[in-house]
Amino acid sequence: MVNIKKLFSKENRNKTLALGLTGLVLVGGIVVFSMRKTLNVVVNGERTEIVTYKGTVQGALHDNGITLAPKDKVTPSLESKISKNETITINKAVNVKVKTEDGEKEIVSAEDNVEDMLKSEGISFDDDDKILPDKKESLKDGMNVEVVKVDVKKVTEVHPIEFTTEVKKDESKPQTYTEVLNDGQDGEKKVTRELVYENGKEVSNNVIQELVVKEPVNKEVVKGTKETQTLSRGGESINFKKKLSVKSTAYNHPLGSAEAYTASGMHVLRDPNGYSTIAVDPSVIPLGTKLYVEGYGYAIAADTGGAIKGNRVDLFFNTEAEASNWGVRNLDVYILN
Repeated sequence: MVNIKKLFSKENRNKTLALGLTGLVLVGGIVVFSMRKTLNVVVNGERTEIVTYKGTVQGALHDNGITLAPKDKVTPSLESKISKNETITINKAVNVKVKTEDGEKEIVSAEDNVEDMLKSEGISFDDDDKILPDKKESLKDGMNVEVVKVDVKKVTEVHPIEFTTEVKKDESKPQTYTEVLNDGQDGEKKVTRELVYENGKEVSNNVIQELVVKEPVNKEVVKGTKETQTLSRGGESINFKKKLSVKSTAYNHPLGSAEAYTASGMHVLRDPNGYSTIAVDPSVIPLGTKLYVEGYGYAIAADTGGAIKGNRVDLFFNTEAEASNWGVRNLDVYILN
């Protein structure tokens, strides 16, 4: 039978209390040990091992004296629960200068690279824009970043295509002879240019396409190449293209020049100050040819005669006396240009 009195004696009460306290200490130790966590903290790529008894990221960092600046980036978030051997990543914010077309400003950012920093700061850019340094470049303290706004425009204009002049040489014509066979006409082409602007300033203007809409029509000109010769008579220079040595005779018309006509239909005429009419062999000197006859003056081949064959000319005079006085002479005639 249990001795109740002995069971609740002072001695037994002390032993029981001691055992209870020991149990509490053991339980407390077990609880504290179970709360102990070893974590990895990576700050800007450098890894450190820490120990904490706290249950959140914020508590673990506080326990180990790790302070954060307002824009430092922590993963997982400060409120997140943590477990043993977990890794906490901290990107420390750095100071960078960003220059845009609107000006320059200083930014504190903990983003991984230039692109993420610009996006987080609401600085817009597109694929054509220039970002210096490269947008995938890691952020560094003191970095200078420039965003150059690039605009590309295409402009199409119509331009003339100037015609060229084609010169055909004619050795049978004197150098003073020029004849336009075709006046020529400009063509048209569409020219497309690509204009590039950086921050509103034009930096390049290049032709990227030319499309001919209408071909030009070239001008065609005949140019004489036969050398012109010059005869000097009494201070006058006479340009000629050919010299013939001929036998000359003279004639007049009994009806006078007003009533007489040449074979070509002209009035016979003797004009010492102009062109007189003479008879020629058309196979040697074509009718209508203008000449200069030594001792006679300027003349036009306007008549023919049965006896005028080969290198012969028959010169018209107003009177029989003048014709007789001329007689027969060997001389040079010059075919004018």
